[in-house]
Amino acid sequence: MLLRVRVTLPDRPGTLGQVARTLGVSGADIVQVVVLERLGGRAVDDFTVVWPGAARVERMLAGLAAIPGVRVDGVWRAIGAPTTTGQDAELLAQVAANPVDGAATLVDAVPGLLAADWAVVAVVPLDWASRSGEAGVAAIGHASWRAPSPPRLPEVTPLRARAMTSPDGHHYAVAPFGRAGLVLVVARDHSEPLAAAGFHSTEVDRLAQLVRASAVILGDRLDLVGAPPVTTVT
Repeated sequence: MLLRVRVTLPDRPGTLGQVARTLGVSGADIVQVVVLERLGGRAVDDFTVVWPGAARVERMLAGLAAIPGVRVDGVWRAIGAPTTTGQDAELLAQVAANPVDGAATLVDAVPGLLAADWAVVAVVPLDWASRSGEAGVAAIGHASWRAPSPPRLPEVTPLRARAMTSPDGHHYAVAPFGRAGLVLVVARDHSEPLAAAGFHSTEVDRLAQLVRASAVILGDRLDLVGAPPVTTVT
């Protein structure tokens, strides 16, 4: 199976090699490394690894914890092959090629791009700011195939791109389309024994860029997301 391993480590020569060797010794086959952040002498890296199903993840975690200055921020299952930002352009091309199903195409693809479990397009009432006590109530316009029914939605208002974590440990990233009260919600579920990392700011930025670009492509079609079907009488 594919695992995503997020590690914070000292940004100095040799440390990345130590982490890679430790992953290899524990049984992991590294297929991709993505640097999410470098700041103040520290780095945040995402490793995508092929992990033997029968092996215990605890061995890998113990090995990484033994490296001075290294902290494991999360380990969770990844969906599909590792992705790069080049696939963002391919996704937007698919949205443009079939705008009728553009929102559904986006919501189905985003979990794989961001190593998430599921995603939905939530529809927030346009007058949410004037409502008291129910500003975050949202309907579901589209849901990815792994989304629970009904999905567990965080408080999506106010409408701005951000990451959040629920009290029960589920991680979310949200990004508004800037039209029709639509918000894309992406989730990483909390499931023992693995614990996913929250969405990094670079992942939130990537999601927001995808949503903004899709909104430009789809235009008025977004007004139809979540709208009741039209019934014709013959």
